[in-house]
Amino acid sequence: MATVRMIGNNGMFKGIYHGKQCHVADIAAVLSRAWSAGVDRIIVTGGSLEESKEALAIAETDGRLFCTVGVHPTRCGEFEDSGDPDKHFLDLMSLAKKGVAKGKVVAIGECGLDYDRLHFCPSEIQKKYFEKQFELAYAMKLPMFLHMRAAAEDFCDILGRNMDRFGSGVAHSFTGSVEDRDKLLSFSNLYIVEWISTMPNFNLNEFLEKMKTWFLWLCEGTFDTYRVNGCSLKTAENLEVVKGIPLERLMIETDSPYCEIKNTHAGINFVKSLWPSKKKEKYEQECIVKGRNEPCLVRQVLEVVAGCKGVGDIEQLSKTVYHNTCRVFFPQDLDSAADALLSGSHDAK
Repeated sequence: MATVRMIGNNGMFKGIYHGKQCHVADIAAVLSRAWSAGVDRIIVTGGSLEESKEALAIAETDGRLFCTVGVHPTRCGEFEDSGDPDKHFLDLMSLAKKGVAKGKVVAIGECGLDYDRLHFCPSEIQKKYFEKQFELAYAMKLPMFLHMRAAAEDFCDILGRNMDRFGSGVAHSFTGSVEDRDKLLSFSNLYIVEWISTMPNFNLNEFLEKMKTWFLWLCEGTFDTYRVNGCSLKTAENLEVVKGIPLERLMIETDSPYCEIKNTHAGINFVKSLWPSKKKEKYEQECIVKGRNEPCLVRQVLEVVAGCKGVGDIEQLSKTVYHNTCRVFFPQDLDSAADALLSGSHDAK
């Protein structure tokens, strides 16, 4: 039913938390829950050269898994730490080419700017290698999976200088202000992603048939889409920002294993879908782990978005989000039938 962003090489899916083994590796169980819940495809995100290699290896294990190649802003120091930044970039390029040839790499990223965590990487290094990665998108003719935290001005300046280097993109895990939102929406080829981390079964026959990917990233040649998840829905201000994102430029994700919707979040009252859970110390394979987000929970993000935007027809909202996702990441699945699903949807904003 959906395509959900997932950091599949994270230690939590190996049962490791803060360096301690708490339970057995359970990526197979996590994926099984996702498929059973109606998730049809998952994109595993790369955040460094090594993570991108691991993401591609994971994606090759299942026809429903795809991945990105890129370096997260907080990891951009690895270019210079490698001792040969140019070779490091060429290694990324080679990996991206390999993944594209296999039909597995669908975007460049996660890249961008994160000024909330400058202790991991200085802003000047982040800016330098954020801009460099547009060369990857241009060479591979792929959309960009973008990250922005507390850096709207520099982020938009760099995007503006590189508009001719990429066709479309999505700003994921968006947590900015109304002003930041409007700056991003000024780029016609950018989407915004709301992340709440997982997506449970969506018992909709026609939707499940068409919903081959519910990825909530970007759309066809335009950078006007926002991607939201649980971290985008924490506060009342966050919900107000989401209200102002046009549905045709919106995607959703889980960002698992992070960004689950918590009981303290402003959007929790809109959540209807629940899964049995256990603490990691009392792990049971049939239950999700408390505090760890999973792809099966993405439905919760959809429910919060629908609730805060006052959308009564959650099925139609799902179709719109699906359409947005396909336009960017899986254009081969976008056809007249998919367009037909959107009839009347744009009135529900």
